[in-house]
Amino acid sequence: MKKEINPRETSRAAAFELWMSSPMPMVTLTKTFDVSRILKISRKMGWKFNMILCWAIGCAASRTREFYLLPEKVSGSSWRLMQYDSIAINVIVENKKGGLNSCDIPYSDDIQKFNEDYLRLTSEAATECKSSSLEDAMVVGTSAMIEAELDCIVNQYTDLFCNPMLMWGSYRRGFFRTTLPVSFQFHHVQMDGGHAARFLGLLQAIISCKIFF
Repeated sequence: MKKEINPRETSRAAAFELWMSSPMPMVTLTKTFDVSRILKISRKMGWKFNMILCWAIGCAASRTREFYLLPEKVSGSSWRLMQYDSIAINVIVENKKGGLNSCDIPYSDDIQKFNEDYLRLTSEAATECKSSSLEDAMVVGTSAMIEAELDCIVNQYTDLFCNPMLMWGSYRRGFFRTTLPVSFQFHHVQMDGGHAARFLGLLQAIISCKIFF
């Protein structure tokens, strides 16, 4: 469910006034993650590495209050601030025709349930060549370009899509750990750099913590 709220009654009031008139309100942070543990879990459980990472992203986002607010364009130069009560993860899928489709996967604290939805929805997108979306969830975008090792990704900005997005290439194996640089792009109205940095720190903690898996 989502609803419009008055920006002046939120902690993002000043940011809404300042950044909604900016021609480029997006910010990108990049962090190199230690993903050794989820790679081991992927092999042990037979789960896809990207599914586990997407679940961890949803877990961190669902525990960060700024993720539940997002600016939305109404028309022309008019904007409103929306409040959500659920999180979803968007995944880009290559379909059987060689094109791309996307699907929004509802986040669940139950990783088994998330895995079931991930496999079902990505399979449908690939075979039916159709995208699916969840209009009432705050969607966190993801994009995995695993064909190459990438240091950083900066996405294009369009005012039709203000959602936060995380992007990565292939992971890097070392002698003692496996690492993965991840780029995090977010709208400055939704959060400040400090909020984003704490989110990335929480994401690393979830990836590394046995409690969550």
